[in-house]
Amino acid sequence: MKTPSRRSERVADLVRAEISRLLLLEAHDPLLRTITITDVSMPADLRSARIYFSVLGGDAERDDARAALDRASSFLRREVGRRCALRFVPELHFFPDLSLERGARIEELLAKVVPTATDVPGAPVPGEAVGTDDDGEEAGDGDREPSAETE
Repeated sequence: MKTPSRRSERVADLVRAEISRLLLLEAHDPLLRTITITDVSMPADLRSARIYFSVLGGDAERDDARAALDRASSFLRREVGRRCALRFVPELHFFPDLSLERGARIEELLAKVVPTATDVPGAPVPGEAVGTDDDGEEAGDGDREPSAETE
């Protein structure tokens, strides 16, 4: 697959910002205000835009959000074309961004596989002071007497 050009990345960022602003400030559907645009990718010809969104909730909320975005797509496309001053207004295609769910699932699987510090005997516990002497200072090399080997 060809890597996107610098221009298509800049235009994608512009489209992402504009659609986010439109959803937050000018959308009449209250469901659209709960949607977060996470990413936009565009090919070099700038004729289409893959818009990734996220919404709190499960599959039902994600499906409702996608339906709301599809209903508002003509309004969003018209406003993006008017405000971004592009020669060709890109077709908008909406896709749910599942990266947060994938990340949470990976964390869950890693937590089952990788032992935590509390599972390993003698391992330091996060937030607990390690190696302090009677004064509450960290025990370091300066606290030890030189051994006979180093003299």
